[in-house]
This record gives sequence, C-alpha cells and structure tokens, in this order.
Amino acid sequence: MLAAGLVQAADVPDPSRFAPCVAELKAGALGRGVSAAGYDRLTAGLQPDLKVLELLDYQPEFRTPIWDYLSGLVDDERVADGQGMLVQWRDTLNAVAARYRVDPATVVAVWGVESNFGRNFGNRPLLTSLSTLSCYGRRQAYFRGEFYDALKIVDNGDVKAEQMLGSWAGAFGHTQFMPSTFLRLAVDFDGDGRRDLVGSVPDALASTANFLRKAGWREEQPWGYEVRLPAGFDVTGAGRRNKQPLAEWSARGVRRIDGTPLEGEGSAGLLLPAGPKGPAFLVFRNFDALYAYNAAESYALAIAHLSDRLRGGGPFQTPWPTDDAGLSRAERREVQALLLARGHAIGAVDGMLGDASRAAIRSEQLRLGYSVDGRAGQKLLQALKEGR
Repeated sequence: MLAAGLVQAADVPDPSRFAPCVAELKAGALGRGVSAAGYDRLTAGLQPDLKVLELLDYQPEFRTPIWDYLSGLVDDERVADGQGMLVQWRDTLNAVAARYRVDPATVVAVWGVESNFGRNFGNRPLLTSLSTLSCYGRRQAYFRGEFYDALKIVDNGDVKAEQMLGSWAGAFGHTQFMPSTFLRLAVDFDGDGRRDLVGSVPDALASTANFLRKAGWREEQPWGYEVRLPAGFDVTGAGRRNKQPLAEWSARGVRRIDGTPLEGEGSAGLLLPAGPKGPAFLVFRNFDALYAYNAAESYALAIAHLSDRLRGGGPFQTPWPTDDAGLSRAERREVQALLLARGHAIGAVDGMLGDASRAAIRSEQLRLGYSVDGRAGQKLLQALKEGR
C-alpha cells in the first residue's frame, strides 16, 4: 500500500510531489515483475505531464453526436484505405482468420478506427502519461496498474521505451492496446520472439483477433444489421443488453431494412443510438465483443459499420435525426481550408478540428448568427463555401 503522502499528493497537481510519488511506486512495479534496474532506468528523468489530467473526463464517444462521430470515422476515404489494406495484407489476414476465427474485414476495421491503419499512434510518451496519472487525479489505482504493465513490456524487451507513444490514457500501437491488455492478449504472430504492436502489423492484427475471440466473437454470426420498425413500435426494453429471440422481434413486426423478414435463430438486442427516430439495429453477441474493445456503443457501431463497408455494404439507409449532418474527414479539411482563407490562424489543414479550429468556427458561427458551439456541420460548410 502506498504511503498517505502519495494519496494526498493526488489531491493537488503540484509538480514537486511527482518525484517522491514515482519513488514510492517502485515497490508496486517490482511486485508486478519489473526488475529494479529496469525501473530505475525507465523512470530516470521522468517529468509529469499535467495536461493529461484535463483529458480524464473527455471521451468523444460519449460527448460527440453519433452522426458526427461516425461521419469522421467511417467515410469513403477510410473505406478505400481499408480495402487496400485487405489486399496488401491478405495472406496475413487469412492466416489470422484461420487461427482465431475472426474475419479480415472486422480486424481491419478495428485497425482503421484505432490508428488509421498505423498512421496515427498518438504522440504522448506512455511512461510520462501513465506515471502522471498514477500520481495525480482520479482513478490512480487503475493507472498505476497500467504504468507497471507498460514498464514490464519495455523491461521484457517486447517494445522499446522510445516506441511507447500513444494516447493520453496509455493505449498504443497499431490497434491501441492498453498495457494490461497487451500482457494478457498480445501475440507474437510473425515469430520473431517479441510481441510487438508497434513495429509488426502481423502481431497487431493477430492480437486484435485474439482479443475479439476471447471477448466472445462467433464467426458464424453477424454483429447485427439495420432494421425497420413498424409504425407506433413500443421501444420500451430496447438496449444492447436486453436480448430477445429473433422470433420475438419478428412477431412484433421488426424487419430487415430492405423489408425482408428476420431469419435464423439466436437472440439480439435493439440498438437505437439516436433514439427511436434514427437508425435502428438488431445486435448480436459479436457486437458485445466489439463493445469490449472500447466500452462505448458508438465505438462498437463504428467498427461494425466500417467492417460492413469494407465488405461492399453501403451507408445506413435510415437518416440520422438531424438537419445538420456531420462531416467526413475530407469535408473537415475543406472547412479548415476555408477558415484559413478567411484569416483564421488554425495551423495545419489535417481534418482534426482541434482547439484553434473550434475557436475559428465559433467566430464564424457568431458572425453568421448560428448557435455558437464550435461544431462544424454541413450548414457551416455550405455557408463558408458560398462566401456568406
């Protein structure tokens, strides 16, 4: 158990308390199998990054409207890139599917959403972020465990310390495993003696499939599909967890989105991510396996939808209940270019609407008489294109 001083240090983000905290964490790391020499080497010179504390309560999966969230993650650009990856890595993906019984499109969909096929791992040093979160803020017990496991991964020689870059919360690699998940489920698929989710695409793809299999993935079932509800349908009891036999949904008038009857056996839950006026889905156990990867239904739906698009499927047929639809990444870049043309200093045109872009958007919204919320949708894009 850590000393009381460490607990008190968590209450006030005082940088001077960081070094004593890291010193006290050593015993816990050694208890998890990190060598003493490894701990000393890997923590020497660590400095806190207090900015990560601001991100503890920000999760776009829960704060972003579903139509914005999906429009940026599942767009034509990502579908085309993903189909290219299915071709490029066909042999590896087929071998992964043969061993773990998870289809290539699903594995590649996770890869695309998590790191844009290896293009965006995140740029925060994991040991810095996790040590900071171990010493300050809430959920310290959780982050201490992840810190110890990150140290163990490096100490074991699987991944080099300088390669341990990722999200503010500690996820890293092609498919963004947390350190504890890495130690439990990462596999050495390329046979080089190391489990490497950073430098080895085969290891990352196979580790993802292993995760989904252990989470309950069943190769003979779909994740789910879009459905049509009859007029006046009572949505009481809707929800991913409240699964009912397909025969029950069929008896209540639920049909596939193309109007065909439900077929097969098994149980499914009715998912209404935007309420009863938006798209509706029947989701099976495989959706729960996707949910286990990152506990947000919007995230699981993004993976599921992208996997369908990679197989040749189209967009959802039921429109989202909004009069201002979200933007693809190409459209977000277009918004940024138009903002630059209007003299806003927003930095690079990268499709990432960060603080500077949102400030510029708020300025334009104020000028246009729109609601000032920093959100860019189709209405703002059209107004900027028209020079209004």
